[in-house]
Amino acid sequence: MTAVKTFKLNLGPQHPSTHGVLRLILELDGEKILSCEPDVGYLHRGMEKMAEQMKYVQYLPTVDRIDYLAGCFYSELFCRTIEKAMGVEIPDKVKYIRVLLLELNRIASHLLWIGAFLMDLGATSPFFYAFREREMILRYFEKLTGQRMMYNYFVFGGVRTDINYLEDIENIIDILPQKIKDYEKIITDNPIFLTRTEGKGIIEQTLAKNYSITGVNLRASGVSYDQRLYDRLYNNIEFVPIVLDGKDSWSRYKARILEINESIKIIQQALEKVKQLGDLRQVLINPIRLKLPEGEYYSEIEAPRGLASCYILSDGSDKPYRLKWRTPSYYSVNLLREILRGAYLNDAIAIAGSLDIILPEVDK
Repeated sequence: MTAVKTFKLNLGPQHPSTHGVLRLILELDGEKILSCEPDVGYLHRGMEKMAEQMKYVQYLPTVDRIDYLAGCFYSELFCRTIEKAMGVEIPDKVKYIRVLLLELNRIASHLLWIGAFLMDLGATSPFFYAFREREMILRYFEKLTGQRMMYNYFVFGGVRTDINYLEDIENIIDILPQKIKDYEKIITDNPIFLTRTEGKGIIEQTLAKNYSITGVNLRASGVSYDQRLYDRLYNNIEFVPIVLDGKDSWSRYKARILEINESIKIIQQALEKVKQLGDLRQVLINPIRLKLPEGEYYSEIEAPRGLASCYILSDGSDKPYRLKWRTPSYYSVNLLREILRGAYLNDAIAIAGSLDIILPEVDK
């Protein structure tokens, strides 16, 4: 009788550390992973197909849910695509308000990732610390927009209301730098954390480019590309893209820590510009009668998980003929085929968690 040398293991889809309903079909030789096949599609959301049945103004409140941890980015992306199609240039104060909220949303997303990632590795305290600071940002968003996660604050041509409670933002960016230092004291050089992350989940530059990896996961592999450098929204804002060359799970952690600090600097600059610009002026676009000219329209943005983009094919009506989202988590899930091969089962969750995957971005 021939002995069975390999076997299949289903990791997920209900496993909490898969960060959503993701099923990884692993082929194992003992505890060594020989192959990984990601199986997605459990959310059944149909966000792209749904757009074909809804007017642009009806679809706008739903786009926050494509990435419920970074809703501002998809609202901005959809509004940006519509504004480009209409030939609209938004006023400076609207730009800086959007930058403020985008970077606050980026920090909130990174804080949740830090807490969840450390929880995946068995450390519970950092989870509560990170959520404590994230709660300050969510409370501010709730005061400003009425919502903690699905904000629906950006509209075609502007924002719903002028920004206020600026002292809350000042308080957040005063507190955060010291808290980030506290995280580093207990995480960055922790010997257990180093053992679980250093040299694990290596993403070589060629592999990252072949799989269209973007954002922090790309920059942590030594590729200097940050879409914000080419984004008109960030004109007159100074920041330095975080680029590391470790290529492993530890580098992806460190890059996000450093990116939070860089986002704080961006918020400080945008906050000063908002204070200087006085009353809010917006471009008036009637959302009820909105029809895009016939043609193809495309926009992109540097979201927390990488480059996100929106493509609209318009037939001249008040609904998209076709709408397509490019979401970075979809490409990160695909990458698991490569970077889990040869790894051990006990490292699978740590490696997958380091990519900052969120499944609503995948099942769109």
